Amino acid sequence: MACLLRAAATWGLFPWRGYCSRGTQGELSKGFVEALKAVVGSPHVSTAAADREQHGHDESMHRCQPPGAVVWPQNVEQVSRLAALCYSQGVPIIPFGTGTGLEGGVCAVQGGVCINLTHMDRILKLDPEDFCVVVEPGVTRKTLNTYLRDSGLWFPVDPGADASLCGMVATAASGTNSVRYGTMRDNVLNLEVVLPGGRLLHTAGAGRHFRKSAAGYNLTGLFVGSEGTLGLITAATLRLHPAPEAAVAATCAFPSVQAAVDTTVHILQAALPLARIEFLDEVMMDACNRHSRLTCSVAPTLFLEFHGSERALAEQIERAEILVQTKEDLKASGLTGAIVGHVGDGNFHCILLVDPEDAEELRRVKAFGEHLGRRALALHGTCTGEHGIGLGKRQLLQEEVGAVGMETMRQLKATLDPRGLMNPGKVL
Repeated sequence: MACLLRAAATWGLFPWRGYCSRGTQGELSKGFVEALKAVVGSPHVSTAAADREQHGHDESMHRCQPPGAVVWPQNVEQVSRLAALCYSQGVPIIPFGTGTGLEGGVCAVQGGVCINLTHMDRILKLDPEDFCVVVEPGVTRKTLNTYLRDSGLWFPVDPGADASLCGMVATAASGTNSVRYGTMRDNVLNLEVVLPGGRLLHTAGAGRHFRKSAAGYNLTGLFVGSEGTLGLITAATLRLHPAPEAAVAATCAFPSVQAAVDTTVHILQAALPLARIEFLDEVMMDACNRHSRLTCSVAPTLFLEFHGSERALAEQIERAEILVQTKEDLKASGLTGAIVGHVGDGNFHCILLVDPEDAEELRRVKAFGEHLGRRALALHGTCTGEHGIGLGKRQLLQEEVGAVGMETMRQLKATLDPRGLMNPGKVL
């Protein structure tokens, strides 16, 4: 059971809009805005309220906190010049991709400049013989797989949203295929990063894409999951996988959550080559039925997907059958919510409905989320299997890694970002 919970549940809420802080925090001088325009051109700089508000929140419950300006660089040279300019003037820097995060990672808590990297959207190099590809930060998961369609290869990490790939690197994303193909940590070979003062770093060496190395510190791993607090990722070299010859899906309803979990354990112990094992509780199954006019059983349900050859899949289907606990806590809390999860790699999500104007309900949601994170830690798991720390899980991170771990991270942060301007207020 403890192993199954090694990646803890995240608590996410349906987003609301127009929930944005007002005021002059982070207001930039006219001269500084003109300096930004001199780097990227006037059309690629905005101080309009609508643009700032759009870039001051993600898909989470965290209150919108807009930056002082939004800029859209067109290439790595411009990113480098922007970083140098902002850092020299003591202006915070907030990287922005598609804004699909769930932990408030793009909120400009100290104002500053939001650097939207979506205009850098080229696939720079495909190396099918070495099963790798180099992408700029504006390339999304679906765009890459469309590009790869005729190559016999694909990039399998799938967090659900059509997120930017470099944003997925920054948050150490995973998703439905992790049980077979691993997370972003397993699929990043090299990164191009603009450091806070504008210097350019290639974490594995310029142009390199080896699968295995014992050469010094793992700088690539340092930036995977760094959430924009150490630098701006301007290119990523990613590991590709052979596209499966065939895929077969199956569903199975269970009388209880425990029965579904027990079956998951049995399947994993049987070492079946599953690509996905997804869990929906009865609340979510009922919602799916209502929304899509389905007639599925309103019961805890597992969705399975097998990848492989036609013959191998036929053999696997003959053996198929597969979360746990928090269900009772959710019932006791009186909150409305459902549990879904990537049970094959021990990661699940509580999706809660909340009225943002109801202070008492917000308090109960926060308490539930903290209790859920601490339960995972008590079982030797982690407070965040995916989506990162952002604003909402900083205390839980401290409980997870301890005082020495936090101090080590702060020292690393201070070395790379001595002025504390890279996405301030996040993670640490």
